[in-house]
Amino acid sequence: MKILILGLDGVPRRLLEHLAATAVMPVFHRLIGEGVLHDLAASIPEISSVSWTSFMTGTNPGTHGVYGFTDLMPGTRKIRFPRFPDVVAPTFWDRLGSRGLRTVVVNQPSTYPVRPVSGALVAGFVALDLDRAVYPATHLAPLEKMGYRIDVDSRRARHDKEGLLEDLVSTLAVRERAVDHFWSRESWDLFEVVVTGTDRLQHFLFDALEEEGHPLHARVLDYYHRVDAMAGRLVDRFRNDCKDGAFFALSDHGFTRCRQEFRINAWLQSHGYLEYTDGDRTSPECLAESTRVFALDPGRLYFTAPGVELEDEIIEKLVGLTFEGEPVVRAVHRRADIYQGPLVTAGPDLVVQTLDGFDLKATLREDRENGVFVEPAMTGMHNPEAFLLADRPCGKALGIEDLAALIEARYE
Repeated sequence: MKILILGLDGVPRRLLEHLAATAVMPVFHRLIGEGVLHDLAASIPEISSVSWTSFMTGTNPGTHGVYGFTDLMPGTRKIRFPRFPDVVAPTFWDRLGSRGLRTVVVNQPSTYPVRPVSGALVAGFVALDLDRAVYPATHLAPLEKMGYRIDVDSRRARHDKEGLLEDLVSTLAVRERAVDHFWSRESWDLFEVVVTGTDRLQHFLFDALEEEGHPLHARVLDYYHRVDAMAGRLVDRFRNDCKDGAFFALSDHGFTRCRQEFRINAWLQSHGYLEYTDGDRTSPECLAESTRVFALDPGRLYFTAPGVELEDEIIEKLVGLTFEGEPVVRAVHRRADIYQGPLVTAGPDLVVQTLDGFDLKATLREDRENGVFVEPAMTGMHNPEAFLLADRPCGKALGIEDLAALIEARYE
């Protein structure tokens, strides 16, 4: 038994089905017809650092310990940036390795700096230096020689959309060259590669994706066509080389059009729950002692003192929040309702999820005068609606943390 996994970061099921039904993604049209397409619930919150960590460990943040791209240092308001060594739960690659099986994983987000695996690992976003993103180090020189890139330049993407598309195409091409390199040079039982360019494109060009009259619409579709063609070459190669094998494709979260940014710390300030000092406004450390609640991205609320009544009050206000007559909030979750495990107390007290169109931001740089609702900087935003494509039915109500067990079971 060998397994191939293809990750398409941020691709929602509805978009995949739509593009597969057209000439844009004919390979996925075929693969969907041959397999079973499932709804897949992303992590809470629906961000890559949490979802991909939940995927690779088969656990939720209460067990693996990653609640966001930033977390609080225990007992303080100081911010830390969780890294792969901070993930306390073993990955399914670790568990397979203990059984003598080898994995190759290329461009997996939230695996930086890399740690040893039984096989090979190339870290993805948010890896900073390639020399600490590759295991074993013997693969570093070949990757550097081929011009391997961890990610596109998102800073450039904010003002140069055509440059972003060029960047996406070249990065996808070198990603496939890296797959070719590892495919023949490593002995493996499971091979995984993640495409993160889909997420980047949708953040900055979701309008071009939806609007046929957009000047970049055709080029956006061309990128998905290239991703589809890469998937076709990968699957065909896998089926030629591995007569007894299983193929999975998945996304870590979904995406939708963004209409407004909802600045939740500004909302907390406007209701008197949060106050600043006169100093730096970029960290929770800058908040006044009178602050009762503050948020970390995208909508994780932390209370400075526990209190069920205050939680109830904030939940009621958020659930009733509207913008131009439309509801804003999808759900407000209490910590105990969504997280389980020994690290639950390190998590937020409440987690807010917004409805499609309202991009939740917890920046601390903006005060009340900047507004609770502001024009979005990007045209696309995350939502929970991910997908799983498998060769057989995998059960109902799947969450991304369920997939590790499904994958491991194939080797039994």
